Amino acid sequence: MRLINVIMKSKTFTYQSAEIFYRTIGAGKPVVLIHGFAEDGEVWKNQIEFLKDHFYLIIPDLPGTGRSALINDMSIEGMAEVIKAILLNEETETCIMAGHSMGGYITLAFAEKFPAMLTSAGLVHSSAFADNEEKKANRLKSIEFVKKNGAYEFLKAVITDLFTEDWAAANQEIVDRQIEKSKAFSDEAIIAYYQAMINRPDRTHVLKSFPKPILFIIGEHDKAVPFEQSMQQCYLPNLSDITILRNSAHMGMFEEADKVNHALLQLK
Repeated sequence: MRLINVIMKSKTFTYQSAEIFYRTIGAGKPVVLIHGFAEDGEVWKNQIEFLKDHFYLIIPDLPGTGRSALINDMSIEGMAEVIKAILLNEETETCIMAGHSMGGYITLAFAEKFPAMLTSAGLVHSSAFADNEEKKANRLKSIEFVKKNGAYEFLKAVITDLFTEDWAAANQEIVDRQIEKSKAFSDEAIIAYYQAMINRPDRTHVLKSFPKPILFIIGEHDKAVPFEQSMQQCYLPNLSDITILRNSAHMGMFEEADKVNHALLQLK
């Protein structure tokens, strides 16, 4: 009989003088779930509850989020190095890795730098394409807004738009909780994340060269990662598994949690 750790463990370690926090639960093959911009590891709550009976889950708070301190190199690549350090702290040589939005950018950077450490990867409402000039300009405007008005004033204005209008209206308590949690983010962290996303390169070559399965979870109504862009990239890998969420925008982990859960379960 397989023994499953059903108690969530909170863990910290020091990475280049910064304290990094993550959670673990479950047993079996290691799966790393990387949250996105202005989220923390609890964004995976629905997936953790389902997947803990199938995998050993490792759920970090990225540098600058929750109990994880900012690091010197807050680039996408720098945060991928932190994920590697977590795996070394766990004495884990290989894993499955899935990232939401910015977490997907980090997953791709990890796959580029340390492909032998991954048995499969998942992009959840994320993209291998670099920002186009319009997207970069919008992110720069957001940075200026944060500098003038603060991170919370910015985040409470954008979080609701990450959900479909109907879902947000029917689940206002969950949306409000995400907005409330955004109070924990410093201006410095939000600006660092935006700069990291602006500066990240195109990584479609990673999709083309990665020899193992890649899962794409796509929201049909996603404004942050448009549906058309997502469909363009999912045909690049040799091995793709595509899940389209017909009733989701950018937050399928909440909007269609059951479909996301079963999609992630296929990453073996």
